[in-house]
Amino acid sequence: MEFKLKTISAAGIAEANAKAERYRFLNQPQEAESICLDVLAADPEDQLALRNLGLSLTDQFAGRPSDRYSDAERTFAQLKDAYERLYYTGIMHERRAKSQLRAGHLPHTLLVIFEDAMRSFEKAAAVRPPANDDAILHWNSCARVLLSRGEADWHREHQEREGIDAGDTHPM
Repeated sequence: MEFKLKTISAAGIAEANAKAERYRFLNQPQEAESICLDVLAADPEDQLALRNLGLSLTDQFAGRPSDRYSDAERTFAQLKDAYERLYYTGIMHERRAKSQLRAGHLPHTLLVIFEDAMRSFEKAAAVRPPANDDAILHWNSCARVLLSRGEADWHREHQEREGIDAGDTHPM
């Protein structure tokens, strides 16, 4: 069976964007994603729809290989405002790292993703609008995650050395 998607009207874009935000807040990111795709079919450059689409994709991150990181990255890359592009790219990296941490990935495999997030937030903070500290708040959130574990958790070399040292103490 084949269905042809219907196109929304230009007059309905603002309301559709508001609905997409509501569905995100209701923890229904697939519905929000669908609405954003409808908006973007009517206006491919709608910045609010791009932002909401990227966020709805990151809302679905579960720390699995099937997570659509590259889709979120491509979506945020289309944002025209430099601050938003940097900030939301940081959000994507932060959510990716945190979802993988929750899924049980070893911390040392996630350090580079947290660092990517923090670099994006630093760059965003440098070009942020006045009185907008969102990038700083997210940088601090990443830093707190990193600080919540011992230094050794974040560095593979240390874990490998300990594994070798532990192996050396066992008799052959």
